[in-house]
Amino acid sequence: MMRKAPARTPDLWTVPRHVLKLLSYIILPAFLIFLWWALTVHSTSFIFPKFTKIVSSLKNYWMTAHGMGELWSSLRNLMVGYAIAVGLGIIVGAWLGASKAVRQVFMPVIDFIRSIPPPVLLPLGVVLIGVGDDMRITVITFGSIWPILFATIEGIRSTEPLRLSMSSVFHLRRVDHWWRLVLPGASPHIISGMRTALQIAFVLIVISELMASSSGIGFEILQASRTFRYADVWAGAIVLGLLGVVLNLTFGLFAAAILRWRTAESRARGMS
Repeated sequence: MMRKAPARTPDLWTVPRHVLKLLSYIILPAFLIFLWWALTVHSTSFIFPKFTKIVSSLKNYWMTAHGMGELWSSLRNLMVGYAIAVGLGIIVGAWLGASKAVRQVFMPVIDFIRSIPPPVLLPLGVVLIGVGDDMRITVITFGSIWPILFATIEGIRSTEPLRLSMSSVFHLRRVDHWWRLVLPGASPHIISGMRTALQIAFVLIVISELMASSSGIGFEILQASRTFRYADVWAGAIVLGLLGVVLNLTFGLFAAAILRWRTAESRARGMS
C-alpha cells in the first residue's frame, strides 16, 4: 500500500511570481528613484547634483542624435567582440573537450594566456592596432572568450554516455552527432559561460573607452568628468545601468528559448 506524501506546510514568506516581478521591475526602482530625488532635492553639492539636473542631462544629451550615436558605437563594438568570442570559444572549446591529448598539449598555454588581465593589453593594443573600434573589439574578444571556452570544454566532457551511445546505434553522421547530441547536451554549460562572458564584455567596453578611445559611452563619461560636468557623469552611469539591464533581460529570453528542450526533457523524466 502506497503511503501518501506528507502535506507541505505553507511557507509564510512565499510570494507569487508575478508579485516578485512587479516588485523587482517597477515598485523597487520607483522607490529608489524617489529616494534619490528626495535626498538631492535641496542639494548644492557640485559632485552630487540634484536628480532633476541628471534627468535634464539624460534628455538634452543622451536622447539626442549625438548621444544615441555614442551609445550605438559602444553597443556595436560590444556585440561584435562578444559574437567573435562566442564563436571562437565554442569551436575551440569543443575541439579541446573532445580530445584529452589535445587538452594536455594546449591547456598549459591557454592557462597562461587567460591569466593576463585584458586591461594590461590596452597599451599594447593601442600601439599595434591603434585607437579605434578594432582595438576595443579585440580587447572584448580576448577578455570574454575564456568563460565560454572553459564552459564548452566542461560541457563536452560531461556529455551523458547514453547520448554518445545513441550516435553509434543510429549511425549518425559526424555533423549530426555534434549538432543533435553533443552540443545540445553541453548547452547548459555553454549558456552559463556565455552569461558570464557578456558581463565581462560589458565591463571591458567601458574600460577600453575610458583608457583609449575617442568615442563611446565611456569616453563621453570621461570627458564629462574632466570638464566637471558631474550631472552628465551621473547621467552616463544611468545609461550604462539601463543598457546592462536590457542586455541581461535579452540574454535571459535567449537562454530560455535555447534551453526549452532541457525543461521538456526534465518533465518527461519526472513523469516516467
